[in-house]
Amino acid sequence: MILTRRAALVGLSGSLVSGCDALGNNATFRDTLMTAEKGNFTVQRALSDRAALAREFAPEDMSPVFRANGTRKPKGDAYAAHMAGGFRDWRLKIDGKVARPQSLSLAQIRTMPARTQITRHDCVEGWSAIGKWTGVPLKLLLDLAGVQANARFLVFHCADLMGSGAAYYESIDLIDALHPQTLIAWGLNDQPLPVGNGAPLRLRVERQLGYKQAKYVERIEVVANLATIGAGKGGYWEDGAGYEWYAGI
Repeated sequence: MILTRRAALVGLSGSLVSGCDALGNNATFRDTLMTAEKGNFTVQRALSDRAALAREFAPEDMSPVFRANGTRKPKGDAYAAHMAGGFRDWRLKIDGKVARPQSLSLAQIRTMPARTQITRHDCVEGWSAIGKWTGVPLKLLLDLAGVQANARFLVFHCADLMGSGAAYYESIDLIDALHPQTLIAWGLNDQPLPVGNGAPLRLRVERQLGYKQAKYVERIEVVANLATIGAGKGGYWEDGAGYEWYAGI
């Protein structure tokens, strides 16, 4: 029997049920992630079809409840004010290495061509849920902004303030950003995205584990490299807890 990376992580996380914070504080878990990262990235990128789609499911396969994990409601007065106003004043900024920086309202984003997909969310803790996501393909937003030739990565800056007071951030490369199933989602299960699941906007990058699916996204920064982002490893959990940057499944 071949032991997959996901199976190994599920087995390791079986006794760590309190969430990603518990996993991040577990030294064995951090060591496993860091040891596996280079091999996982190299092998999967070499063997997988980068254009292949994640499996999509039928409506009857949807989970009765799509679990809200991690932050259920961002801290701070700014997010509370957005909630109270129905996110009417929320803006998604797209800047960095782009020809035409953007500042888009939620209403503008909802008028753009949308994609709906029923996919499975796989958490590093070992649980999964199937939900119906609706949003604008990330490629359309990047086309609108005009990505420069030397751009390589997207950094997602979020309204979620972590325990240190720093805002959550995550990143993907342009290959995953341009995948047809990669969305900036504004809907879940035919309803506006709930706060616990990342309202008003979250990333869906369906071929990666759940911690890559940044919630509460308010800025997309297009960069040539990740060296100046946080500690240079590409994300909050990658920098602070040793999670691997490439979390492909």
